[in-house]
Amino acid sequence: MTHPSLIIICGEHRALSAMLRSIILMLSEHRRKGTLPDLEALQAMLFYVDEFPEKLHHPKESRLLFPRIRGRNQRIDAVLDRLDDDHARGEQAIRELEHALLGWRMMSETDQCDARREKFESLMKQYVDFYLHHMHVEEVEILPVAESVLSADDWAELDAAFLANRDPLAGAAADEAYRPLFKKILGTLEHSGNVGSVLEALAGAALPRFTNP
Repeated sequence: MTHPSLIIICGEHRALSAMLRSIILMLSEHRRKGTLPDLEALQAMLFYVDEFPEKLHHPKESRLLFPRIRGRNQRIDAVLDRLDDDHARGEQAIRELEHALLGWRMMSETDQCDARREKFESLMKQYVDFYLHHMHVEEVEILPVAESVLSADDWAELDAAFLANRDPLAGAAADEAYRPLFKKILGTLEHSGNVGSVLEALAGAALPRFTNP
């Protein structure tokens, strides 16, 4: 795939996949050791998922890319309907995850800790499985169709829009205000045993670039 829009989508998918897999690996590692993970770092990771993939990445697909390939094939239209529904479900799912994590943090020193932990881990695994499948469907069924049917004018408009709205963890420039967030997330991953190796999925971008405010 040579169009900037498609390269950006796939890069942002890799960043989100790496983040989601890192969370699962970190949770599994701490459960194996019988220790509690850094709950503040987990909250930072979920904030990233909400702030960038949910609010920036998915709207680009649903509002910019998907409408341009609708109406050409009934089967593809049905797939697009499911993907748009996934995007809407994802917003609700991240709210549930954030609330479950808050409950775990608030009750971590009570006899509810184990139950709260199990609830969060169960919801987190469901979310990860859901979105890994979602991204796979997009890359296997939708992006090749887009590449084959869209015109040069379509790509010019899409590329300009996607290049102006990118995920900093996938290598784009980030506002200076996000520096503490990314330092917290990446610092936690790099010091969490095998979890740090997942950063290789970020295409060599160990830290996002920052622009001046």
